[in-house]
Amino acid sequence: MFVRNINDQLIKISKRKAKFTMNEINWNDYGPETQAIRAGQRRTHEQEHSDPIFPTSSYVFNSAAEAAARFSGKEPGNIYSRFTNPTVRTFEQRLAALEGGERCIAVASGMAAIASVGFGLLKSGDHVVCSRGVFGNTVLLFQNYFAKFGVSTTFVDLTDYDAWQQSIRPETRFLFVETPSNPLTQIADIRRLANIAHEKGVLLVVDNCFLTPALQKPLALGADIVIHSATKYLDGQGRCVGGAIVGGLELLDKEIYPYLRTGGPTMSPFNAWVFLKGLETLGIRMRAHGENALLLAQWLETQDWVDKVYYPGLASHPQHELSLRQQKSGGGIVSFEVKGGKDAAWRLIDSTQMLSITANLGDTKTTITHPATTTHGRLTDQERIAAGIGDGLVRIAVGLEDIEDIRNDLLRAFR
Repeated sequence: MFVRNINDQLIKISKRKAKFTMNEINWNDYGPETQAIRAGQRRTHEQEHSDPIFPTSSYVFNSAAEAAARFSGKEPGNIYSRFTNPTVRTFEQRLAALEGGERCIAVASGMAAIASVGFGLLKSGDHVVCSRGVFGNTVLLFQNYFAKFGVSTTFVDLTDYDAWQQSIRPETRFLFVETPSNPLTQIADIRRLANIAHEKGVLLVVDNCFLTPALQKPLALGADIVIHSATKYLDGQGRCVGGAIVGGLELLDKEIYPYLRTGGPTMSPFNAWVFLKGLETLGIRMRAHGENALLLAQWLETQDWVDKVYYPGLASHPQHELSLRQQKSGGGIVSFEVKGGKDAAWRLIDSTQMLSITANLGDTKTTITHPATTTHGRLTDQERIAAGIGDGLVRIAVGLEDIEDIRNDLLRAFR
């Protein structure tokens, strides 16, 4: 009994100290590098320095009345790890601080994030306008699955702002855009799209997977919701799968969080902890990815076996000036057309020695893939042509290896 009383007193003291040192800090007053390392952390009575993992499915209540108050929403606190977990919450609060959002909802994958926005905001009869230059599965989600529930989608060219405006109907709920686009790195003017959306009373949803808040902040440019595949650059080392939705408190809590609680596309505590470790180095990594990618893109433009290079950091990119205003760098994705079509592209990919042949991106390791037969392979030929994805297109997610080794591997592969 004596030991228990002492422990209870220590817990009370440490909780007071933790509240003073961590919980009352307004992380909006701090820079992004600090936010990425410290925002959202709440130390337990053990006073751990690193973020803890809470691998628990459920929580114990002090009384039946407390349990009832938690379940009814009258009292905040943990209920069940499908929708409340301390480790996941820390990741949510840290990413929300980085994006400049009021609320973040973490989910099981990037596609689960897009699906959750759809299930939370849409009903039968609603309409969505989406850019053609998005991940292939995003197209299929809107076109094949939301359509089953009576939701229609109009696909438009990412930079055709007249088409965006003309496609909005009275039943349109939101515009969806991925910028830079996958895999051609086209860039949408987020502020311009936000103005178009808001003039018509609809929302703007931006997939910020390629750049992360380290290089681009869509909410500051007028977007209402930001989508992330945490699997990519937020993790940064290809270890876990996860997704996130960031936006305003009222919109996410009222419209999207209830779907998470009911539908259960839950992020695991372990994955959330891995993503927290990834966020700590996000700024450093994204700068390095961008530096390597620019050097690779500049080199590819000098190669006679390359038809065209797509990278926002190049002066030849059609939205280069916009990228300088909207982004801190061009990011880590470089795509290029190989002369000779699919056969030449496949031979080049197969002949690399160091580069990893995988469709994933955002890793410290450089990856190479053929979009027409992988990431966008489930689209029809017409859909791929409309999206500008040719048979000779190769996408490289530039990693953090020595740039000379990356270039030499491609040059050996070509020869």
